[in-house]
Amino acid sequence: MNAKVSEFLSRHNFVQHIDIDTFSQALLNDMRKGINGEKADEDMIRTWTNPPEAKVKNQKVIVIDAGGTNFRSCLVTFDADGVPTISNLEKTSMPGIEKELSFKEFFDKFAENLEHLKNQADSIGFCFSYPTEIQKDGDGILLGFSKEVKAPEVVGKPIGKSLADALVEHGWNRPKRVSLLNDTVAALLAGAASGQKGVEYSSYIGFILGTGMNAAYIQPAIAGSKDFASSQIVVCESGKFCGVIQSDFDKEVDSKTTKPGTFFMEKGCSGAYLGPLSYSALTNAAKEGLLSSKIAEKILALDKLTLIETSGFLLAPYDTENTIAKILADCGTEEDYDFIFQTLDAIVERSARYSATILAACVIQSGEGKLPSKPVCILCNGSTYHKTYKIYERVKGYLEELLTRQKGLYWDIIAVENDITLGAAIGGLIER
Repeated sequence: MNAKVSEFLSRHNFVQHIDIDTFSQALLNDMRKGINGEKADEDMIRTWTNPPEAKVKNQKVIVIDAGGTNFRSCLVTFDADGVPTISNLEKTSMPGIEKELSFKEFFDKFAENLEHLKNQADSIGFCFSYPTEIQKDGDGILLGFSKEVKAPEVVGKPIGKSLADALVEHGWNRPKRVSLLNDTVAALLAGAASGQKGVEYSSYIGFILGTGMNAAYIQPAIAGSKDFASSQIVVCESGKFCGVIQSDFDKEVDSKTTKPGTFFMEKGCSGAYLGPLSYSALTNAAKEGLLSSKIAEKILALDKLTLIETSGFLLAPYDTENTIAKILADCGTEEDYDFIFQTLDAIVERSARYSATILAACVIQSGEGKLPSKPVCILCNGSTYHKTYKIYERVKGYLEELLTRQKGLYWDIIAVENDITLGAAIGGLIER
């Protein structure tokens, strides 16, 4: 990194190249506090479940995936060999994104979105990607929304029961069960069901880096603990960790969110915020005279930047179909190109480091991965992880250095087609 960019980032308190080992230890300390019932940033939500020991066969289940941006729904049918088939898939926007909804409006919208699946199965696997306290019967109490969803009356309510009530009002038979699970749990269950012949894993982790970010892992039994008399999947709510140093750019973005002062980790590395962080950095640089006058003027004329635009520039800085590249092509100097590229790359690189610290902490806390022949299986999901400039390559590199070379722990990152849908279907059929 050149001195000009380094000085700019340092002056704005943007920490470059955070130490992953040190940061993962801070995360582990917070995780362990949460597990032990002490005050912690992360919720460490118990799920009271584990991956099923046998394949799901000869069953149907309705699957809902209510994510940070989209609302997906479908029917999943497992045949006699346990092979799943997805049908009747529909996608629309997540309720509460565009405007604030009341409790009734929120669940009425869900029911309307599910009309094409009415009474096609008596079980529902509901992947609900927000902090939710899972109950022993599989329902969940919403702790609070993230990712800018606006439906405050829903907080504190049982999501499964509320959905079932709304479906009955819309002419459905009451579902036998509505099982709530976080998208990280769905990812974990999909990894556990991947079933590659001849491969055995010692444990499983589900990780999401998309619009938001979070992780789930299998917490081993803890001697003398009522909650952890046996192992179970735990959802960390990693995005709520606040033990991070906020730059001026982070503070500016945070102040404009619906819940300022919260979710510092998520706001520092997930897809909903990397674009605004990039916009904040570039507009500050423009105001400070760090870009040529014409480029600064054009940057300041922008009203926003998205992650697609910033990552697109890093992937192809001379592709003039990209907003930033087009601006630079008109009148940018070589120094402008270099300054903007390195500034945006620093923001993306920090996201990769944060992601690696979360995964490292989960592997360590799982207590597994001690044998190279039985690594911990990590299923990573999310467009930010898979599509953003160099994130997945960097995450793998950082984990190789910290976990394998330094700590002698083994892991394997995998991908499964339709992972969240498959995992939610399996979760919806687990008997409680």
